[in-house]
Amino acid sequence: MNEPESESQMPDGANGEGQTNGGPPNEGPPNEESSSEPPLGQPSSGLRNPAAAVRGVAAGTLAAEGLVLLLAIVPLRVLGAGGTGGTLTVLALALVSFALAGLLSRGWAWIGGSVLQLIVFGCGFVVHGSLAALGVLFGLLWFYVLRVRRTVLGRRLG
Repeated sequence: MNEPESESQMPDGANGEGQTNGGPPNEGPPNEESSSEPPLGQPSSGLRNPAAAVRGVAAGTLAAEGLVLLLAIVPLRVLGAGGTGGTLTVLALALVSFALAGLLSRGWAWIGGSVLQLIVFGCGFVVHGSLAALGVLFGLLWFYVLRVRRTVLGRRLG
């Protein structure tokens, strides 16, 4: 028959009983990852590294914002909005967005992300109204990311 020759070829739980090669499940002391109770003061999120997961979501949001800002440069140039100064402002905002996406392991970068949303919204009144719309859109998305962060990490927002 076509049966795997070694235990390493058979995926966990492939025999339908949650056991590999007929051995009893989970013999030995339970480790920290398999315990059903989270440590005191920490919410149960089910993630191995909840802080890294939240940073990944926030970094993706800021990277997407930076990409959208870069893509907005050409239409703003065609509309003649803001001239060269407006173009350089949008370029700087995109670069700051990318930089903050990489620095989210530092606590101040989360505040910087919030300030960036306000600046993008404010540029909508100086450069072009479409930037205000982008500021509102990404500001709401950033607010959602901050709520997810609070939900997953609880009070320890480090």
